[in-house]
Amino acid sequence: MKLHIKRVLLLIAGWGFILLGIIGLVLPFLQGILFILLGMIILSSQYTWARFLLVKLRKRFPRLAGVADQCAAKAATVLKRFSRDRGTAL
Repeated sequence: MKLHIKRVLLLIAGWGFILLGIIGLVLPFLQGILFILLGMIILSSQYTWARFLLVKLRKRFPRLAGVADQCAAKAATVLKRFSRDRGTAL
C-alpha cells in the first residue's frame, strides 16, 4: 500500500511541476523550462516516455547533462529521505 501511495505522490508532483512549467512559459516571473525539466526528471522514474525524452535532451544539450545529473542526484537524496520508514507506529 505504501508503494502505491508513493507512486501517486510522485505522479502528482511530476505533473504538478510540468503544469507549473507550462504556466511559467507565459508568465514572466516563473521559470517555465526549469519546472518542466524538474517534472520530467520526477516522471522519468515512472514513465518510459519521460526517460526517453530526457535521454534525447541529454544528447541534444550535452552541457546541461551535468547539471541535470546533479539535480537528479539531489532529488534522489531528498526522495530517499522522505521515503524512509520513520519507525512511528499508529
